[in-house]
Amino acid sequence: INKVATLRNARGENNPDVQKFATDCEAFGAQGITVHPRPDERHIRYADVLRLKPLVKTEFNIEGYPSPRFMDLVLRVRPEQVTLVPDAPGVLTSDSGWDVEANFDFLSETVQRLHDAGIRASIFTGTDAATIKAAARAGADRVELYTKPYADNYEHDREAAVAPFVEASRTAHRAGLGVNAGHDLNLSNLEFFASRLPYLNEVSIGHAVICDALYLGIESVIKAYRKALEVTK
Repeated sequence: INKVATLRNARGENNPDVQKFATDCEAFGAQGITVHPRPDERHIRYADVLRLKPLVKTEFNIEGYPSPRFMDLVLRVRPEQVTLVPDAPGVLTSDSGWDVEANFDFLSETVQRLHDAGIRASIFTGTDAATIKAAARAGADRVELYTKPYADNYEHDREAAVAPFVEASRTAHRAGLGVNAGHDLNLSNLEFFASRLPYLNEVSIGHAVICDALYLGIESVIKAYRKALEVTK
């Protein structure tokens, strides 16, 4: 729901109401609410996260770079899941996964802090097998696969586009990890992606959902995405 907050912030008032939008999405069938508070608070604000915690009844997932301020927030809120992303402070959007080996001690310590608070830890990665195995050694519960390469190549050769993700999901499963996925998934490419991955726990989709909702309405869009995920492998 970051995009909803962006629209709200453009006018400096509380319209649209981010908290109401989140609860409406749940009522329409969304199985979780994801926010990604960034240091400049250009969309979701830290105060929004605190207000959302008692309202979200499905699953609350907070994404972000584990800076001291971010960690203070998530340890206070204690969502069901925290997704660790390697975003630099001024980055427009997430554009790569972690180099887990190069940041192994930092990520291991961060994951342990989340576990001590009873929070599931997911690490944002690419499809490289060594990186996924390193995330498992770091203690992560899940990886979130960065799916922009799949989305970029889907129209050209969808089988080739999805193949690295199929193998990555198998690697993660063998390593004892759950599998999440996100970035540029949409109604055109989601059903095929979900049908091919042998292991997939959840997808996190924000930008496309809100873009589609401008034309179709949020209730219809949530139902369409749910339908796209109800595939038989």
